[in-house]
Amino acid sequence: MRTTRLGETGLEVSAICLGCMSYGTPDWRPWVLDEEAAKPFFRRAVEAGINFFDTADMYSLGRSEEVTGRWLREFANLDECVIATKVFMPMNDRPNMGGLSRKHIQQACEASLRRLGVETIDLYQIHRLDNATPIEETLSALDDLVKQGKVRYIGASSMYAWEFLHALRASDANGWARFISMQNHYNLIYREEEREMLPLCESEGVSCIPWSPLARGMLAGTRKKLGDDSTVRSESDGLDQILYNEPSDWDVVEAVAQVAGARGVKPAQVALAWLLSRPTVAAPIVGATKEFQLEDAIAAAELHLEDSEIEVLEAPYQPHGVKGMGPSRPRRWRR
Repeated sequence: MRTTRLGETGLEVSAICLGCMSYGTPDWRPWVLDEEAAKPFFRRAVEAGINFFDTADMYSLGRSEEVTGRWLREFANLDECVIATKVFMPMNDRPNMGGLSRKHIQQACEASLRRLGVETIDLYQIHRLDNATPIEETLSALDDLVKQGKVRYIGASSMYAWEFLHALRASDANGWARFISMQNHYNLIYREEEREMLPLCESEGVSCIPWSPLARGMLAGTRKKLGDDSTVRSESDGLDQILYNEPSDWDVVEAVAQVAGARGVKPAQVALAWLLSRPTVAAPIVGATKEFQLEDAIAAAELHLEDSEIEVLEAPYQPHGVKGMGPSRPRRWRR
């Protein structure tokens, strides 16, 4: 599989990132695969040249990290791999078990290292912003982890562009490690990131690694109509009913099916190939609980779309309200 550089670093990642939220324990979510069921997905991903794997401490409440570390240690050369995990979401409702304080960041990182079974996390990401903690405290704590050798690079996830710029400028002003990646909500159905976040990332040398690249499976053709919750993921997750509920969203789904049919490929391949054609996108984060889903992602990395096909895919899009950020609250910024 072809690779690219993450941000303006020398870090080399595959064009597809395997999203490991799908692996852990079905006790957490019914569509999640347990350790044994997850095994063939890691083996096939490594065989296909995927070296980029993304998880988070809160996925299956830590079990996802354990499963990810177990199978990568068995099937992969860890020196070639880029293992990414995240911090912020609470692991339980007790004090200091979530957020981005110095205390929680340090504790969470050490716990993730133990669960993954590695000495260093390649890409440590903040899952969301913590409005209760000054960004300087968060960035300083992350920088300490880099200096301690526990983390190699740091990344961020969904936030507003102005917030991301403030964080980048704070790092620059203090000589702290800088975010090299933005894991944001971006796909053919939701393109609001093109207004500010993507241009900012391009100008700042930050790569995007979009989550939900297939819009919770809608762009893969798993639904018969808008609002269809017939899949196990949709029935239990419910986020697709919140994120993708505009009438124009289904027009995009039909455009993807049209281009895929003319090409003789799967809709998922077309939707992922479109993302990979975007200048700031390094690697969509693709979850897979069925073998064909992983194969479609692998094939998408080699699919080139013509300009005329891209026009068909983009034509139905209508503006959306902001979705996928989490609750919006006032934030304290130091000047």
